[in-house]
Amino acid sequence: IVLYIKRGIVAGWIEDGDELPSRRNLSAVLGANPNTIQKAFKQLEEEGLIESRAGAKSTMKLSPEKIKELKKELVYEDVKLMILALKQTGIEKEEAVTLIQNLWEEV
Repeated sequence: IVLYIKRGIVAGWIEDGDELPSRRNLSAVLGANPNTIQKAFKQLEEEGLIESRAGAKSTMKLSPEKIKELKKELVYEDVKLMILALKQTGIEKEEAVTLIQNLWEEV
């Protein structure tokens, strides 16, 4: 849930001031345990991405700096996973760099 929201922020379809569905509604829509939703919202609050008030919907709290930080965080994690996959398949660093350079032009 947290990663989905972070990716939505980076993609631009979740913006500063947007309201999130209530925890109860989100739990019902996703078929997820309400405690799971609560934990996700708590993590988003701790990371400074949402603001919650009792009796009100949670809203996104995003500055340009926070969005830039999120982009770096997500890219870092994606690249880390890619490197792990390359190493697990036995691809050497030089071959990986060549592969990335070739794909860079294609994409």
